[in-house]
Amino acid sequence: MNANPRYNPDIHHRRSIRLPGYDYAQEGSYFITLCVHNRVCLFGKIVDGEIQLNEYGEIVRDLWLETPTIRPNVELSEWVIMPNHFHAILTINRRGGGGVCKGVLQYAPTAPTTTLQSPSQTIGAIVRGFKSAVTKRINQTPATPGVPVWQRNYWDHVIRDEQSYHDIAAYIVNNPTKWETDKLYSGGNP
Repeated sequence: MNANPRYNPDIHHRRSIRLPGYDYAQEGSYFITLCVHNRVCLFGKIVDGEIQLNEYGEIVRDLWLETPTIRPNVELSEWVIMPNHFHAILTINRRGGGGVCKGVLQYAPTAPTTTLQSPSQTIGAIVRGFKSAVTKRINQTPATPGVPVWQRNYWDHVIRDEQSYHDIAAYIVNNPTKWETDKLYSGGNP
């Protein structure tokens, strides 16, 4: 018997997009993409090849920058908030220290903290925690109580070498300038 009456295995063909057998808690760099629910342009708009964040985009930015504080084993590299999605490179580093990279491979550590820290250190837990925090904060604004923010799931790529890292970092940095040709482009800005 199916515990979820809305899930029908005959029509809901869910398959994992994770790399089979891969330990997503191990040290390494990962490229992630999160999409807004129904690809609505929720976080701002692109003007002259640059993102102009609105109130919701600023929430995404602020909470992303808190990630190394909550998870001291995470270092942030390039990331970009687009009108309807978010790209980032993050690195799991078991030595701790967390931090935000100021450009490719330039590491600036953050101060240690005694605030909330997550017990789970997988990419899935990091993404879930971030998406949950963003959704909660956006839903606390008077105009958007209960509004779905993110699509289910996320896309990830394990970065296996330096060339791949640099190619992905360049893609992220240049993403706003290529908005109209982006596969996640949804007809423009709000």
